[in-house]
Amino acid sequence: MMFSPDAWLTFATIALCFSLLVFSRLPADLVLVGGVALLLLLGVITAPEALAGLANEGMATVGVLFIVARGLVDTGVVGWIAQTLLGRPGSVAGAQLRLMAPVAALSTVLNNTPVVAMMVPAVENWAKRIGFSVSQLMIPLSYAAVVGGTCTLVGSSTNLVVNGMLIEATTGPGLSMFDLAWVGIPCVLVVMVFVVIASRWLLPNRTELQGSRFEDARQYILEMEVEEDSPLEGLSIEKAGLRQLPGVFLIEVERDGHLMTAVAPTEKLVAGDHLVFAGDVRSVVDLKNIHGLRVSEDQVFKLSESEYSRCLVEVVVSPNFPGLGKTVRDMGFRKHYGAVIIAMARGGERIKSRIGDMVLRPGDTLLLECHEEFVDQQSYSRDFLLVSRIENSEPLRHRRRLLAAAIMLAMVAAVAAGLTTMFEAAILAAGAMIVGRCLGVQAARRSIDWQVLLVIAAAIALGGALQKTGAAQTIAQSLIGLGGASPWLTLALLFTLTAGFSAIISNLAAAVLLFPVALSAAQQLGVDVTPFAVTLMVAASACFATPIGYQTNLMVYGPGGYRFVDFLKIGLPLTVAVGVVTVLLVPLVWPF
Repeated sequence: MMFSPDAWLTFATIALCFSLLVFSRLPADLVLVGGVALLLLLGVITAPEALAGLANEGMATVGVLFIVARGLVDTGVVGWIAQTLLGRPGSVAGAQLRLMAPVAALSTVLNNTPVVAMMVPAVENWAKRIGFSVSQLMIPLSYAAVVGGTCTLVGSSTNLVVNGMLIEATTGPGLSMFDLAWVGIPCVLVVMVFVVIASRWLLPNRTELQGSRFEDARQYILEMEVEEDSPLEGLSIEKAGLRQLPGVFLIEVERDGHLMTAVAPTEKLVAGDHLVFAGDVRSVVDLKNIHGLRVSEDQVFKLSESEYSRCLVEVVVSPNFPGLGKTVRDMGFRKHYGAVIIAMARGGERIKSRIGDMVLRPGDTLLLECHEEFVDQQSYSRDFLLVSRIENSEPLRHRRRLLAAAIMLAMVAAVAAGLTTMFEAAILAAGAMIVGRCLGVQAARRSIDWQVLLVIAAAIALGGALQKTGAAQTIAQSLIGLGGASPWLTLALLFTLTAGFSAIISNLAAAVLLFPVALSAAQQLGVDVTPFAVTLMVAASACFATPIGYQTNLMVYGPGGYRFVDFLKIGLPLTVAVGVVTVLLVPLVWPF
């Protein structure tokens, strides 16, 4: 390959970034931004070229969609879909199908990262409830989310960014909302069939993992009350889903002053019932989010802050705590701290008294419902040894569920009908979510994953350097040479190169860096760039062989108890299968 000096510098910088991403633990955004800064200092690119990625429409769309997705999560739309569709399958294959179908469907209209983030705890609970190994479900969860994202333009941030680059390169309209479905749906079917058939041999069955995840968890005692007009009223304990909740145990029910222990699963719930649970901190969050149940501690309703501006915080009482030896009620905990104790753990000891009557001791762990500023105010207080906010503990906005779903459907419909661009529709949907109080302003700010956006912007700048210095054209010439000037073979080589890069670095970075190569290959062959761009989108998402190439793979890596080789065994042949389908179908839908 004949590179200019600037091309060699660009290639060396990108190779250094790849090496750091693979062999170090440095975050991807730091590595890629560092690469852009190096090229800027060396004079390879100018400041406007380094910042060009920040003005990319695809990157901006991804950022706005984080807010839309958070609105769907905070109103319980995603959780309701998961709970409604998963059910109780009779086999592992049935469980995988029940899981993969709705996840793939959700990922067609939602960015797959928040979908998996919401589904991981739901699948953990579901696996424990139905008695299947979580390791046989987590990889299918990630794969379904990944391949579902190839069906529509909004399903993956990679699709949006590459489409934005395609529009800039061709000054054409780019792809419409559902154009990718011609290739994406066959890929979804291939992935689902392959996983269901091959998982019995290629996926681990680590049943010991599930039991260990809750064994050492701190056990809180929490009292919940069945609300008036609750959807749970009249349902049995079992049908209400309160009998086999993972990580939590229903100890007793108090009704009209009468205590019922060892409650039968057929016992029907009545408004005003007080249910006493023992469980870990995540199970407390799950209980609070069950529609129709509320914390029975009366002090909660006296907090001045809006319910939706509160969160859960875990604290450990210190020996300097001013209320030692007094009951919670006598010391005026709520008035003093602006927080309410909703649950308590004391070294495995069973606490039978109500929270207001408890006498606090040093070392007691309290779960508080409080305003968001509590952590900042009390982090260095002598009253507590530990102050830790529980992530994603804000209450769900169940009353806004239908509104959030309607906003999402309107966004998809507007884009599908060609009324607006994806960016415009996403901006309107995000604004509607906030104005409609489907999520708060602070939650909207926190929902944006700035690391992902920086990776996109930096990768666009590096890809621009490849194109500016001629390195992309040289690599494209090599691809064409290997392909014998055949568009089909060049397309296959592009898929292989992209899938290989995606396996070792971020799929998004791989797609953005290789887009100039795809563009140059199409131009040198004298064919339309669209089939190359679509192949690039699918190949970048076909990251099944390693956990490091796709964020959703990393998200299920720990919860599934996987090893690196687990992804390799099932992911490598699956990548080949998806590649064959893609290379055969793309030129039929988008001719050269």
